[in-house]
Amino acid sequence: MIRELATIQTIADDYLEVSTELKTGCGSCAQQNTCGAGVISKAFSDRRATFRVNRPAGEFSVGEQVELLLPEQMLTQASLLIYGVPLIALFVMAVLSQSLLGFSEGVTIIAAFTAFIGSFWALKQWFKRRDIQVSQFLKVQQLL
Repeated sequence: MIRELATIQTIADDYLEVSTELKTGCGSCAQQNTCGAGVISKAFSDRRATFRVNRPAGEFSVGEQVELLLPEQMLTQASLLIYGVPLIALFVMAVLSQSLLGFSEGVTIIAAFTAFIGSFWALKQWFKRRDIQVSQFLKVQQLL
């Protein structure tokens, strides 16, 4: 399980609105003042994500910290879809347009990038149609 701390912002009958602080990989390294990634992470340090999660049984209060749990399998599957499908579309279109259709190199490049970008759009539409949201897979657990 992937765990993240969140603060309850709003409480409703069937959901909790929670916010988490978006973290970067940098912050504890001794080189963070001279490293490019460290400087960039400081520039965007005040980033918060707010979203709704299904309300579990129990008593909650605004401002209370809870733990959000996400199964690793869900993250892996989503990552494979979001990163893998566009790359496959890029390579398949490049091979098809070059070898089977006999397009020139320039047209092949444009066709491959069009398929790459089109696959992002198609994934977005597919996720909308299925109404898949991360909050559906999150479990809320009160801290002890």
